[in-house]
Amino acid sequence: MRLVFAGTPVFAQRALAALVEAGHDVALVLTRPDKPAQRGRQLMASPVKQWAFEHGLEVWQPPTLRDPATWARLREVGAEVMVVAAYGLILPAEVLAIPPLGCLNIHASLLPRWRGAAPIQRAVEAGDALTGVTIMQMDVGLDTGPMRLIRECPIGPEDTGATVHDALAEAGAQAIVEALARLGEGTLALQPQPAEGVTYAHKLTKSDSPIDWSAPARAIVDQVRAFDPVPGSTAVLERVPGTVLKVWRARSASRPEGTAEAAAGTVLAVEGGAVTVACGDGAAVALLELQRPGGRRLTAREFLAGFPMAAGDRLAGDQG
Repeated sequence: MRLVFAGTPVFAQRALAALVEAGHDVALVLTRPDKPAQRGRQLMASPVKQWAFEHGLEVWQPPTLRDPATWARLREVGAEVMVVAAYGLILPAEVLAIPPLGCLNIHASLLPRWRGAAPIQRAVEAGDALTGVTIMQMDVGLDTGPMRLIRECPIGPEDTGATVHDALAEAGAQAIVEALARLGEGTLALQPQPAEGVTYAHKLTKSDSPIDWSAPARAIVDQVRAFDPVPGSTAVLERVPGTVLKVWRARSASRPEGTAEAAAGTVLAVEGGAVTVACGDGAAVALLELQRPGGRRLTAREFLAGFPMAAGDRLAGDQG
């Protein structure tokens, strides 16, 4: 099948590779314009662009899809269908109408739950035990189109945003290959999304990072899991103002005896390879992996060797 593919990050690159391996004619690859890298500020090509160049595919990086000249070029390609995965630009109605078989989106949730920009992280943050991928026929709404194919994926208690991302990237790659095969056979049904159960996965920002120690222990643990690796979960040790620590791994814990009245954010104990901190529901969390500015991720035991903490210290989430 002749395709246009639109995507940007690793999640999309895995789907592109699967489509090429399955024998589809990817006539044009759309991806976001190059962006400055975090260090050195040199322009960095997206994972999709890098993979496409390595495999001899034509790449195009329009800054917008709302230009009539863009629509004309897409028509010239003569693709039967457009596959979209984490592209990062909104497809206007004019683009959606170009391919005869429409535009199929690989969305990383079980729609209608977690429509929007960050479905993987929001599912983990919410403590969901199940997620998946939905192959959706795109319309002009925000992830509102009818569903073509659904594949479920469990979220384990130790899963993170990174591990769920990788599982869903593989599931999405397999699902889109199956969906296109069935589309070609005429056996890919359309199913409207349920009206009930709609939630929105709002875009991740740095404001998501600070830990609210007044939250329940389970919510803090789920936040830490969800935001690994991006945007990370952070705290400030009050006696070292301005030093933002990242928390990469945590688990729920019981409060040590005699600490029932300690305020949320108070370090209750530093022992057994963990920093135990009071939470807002009368429980605690044990911090197991941390990082200081300019450092690397360390187990709590390794971290404490160079950054001592003690019972009675206070952690704040607000970084001003």
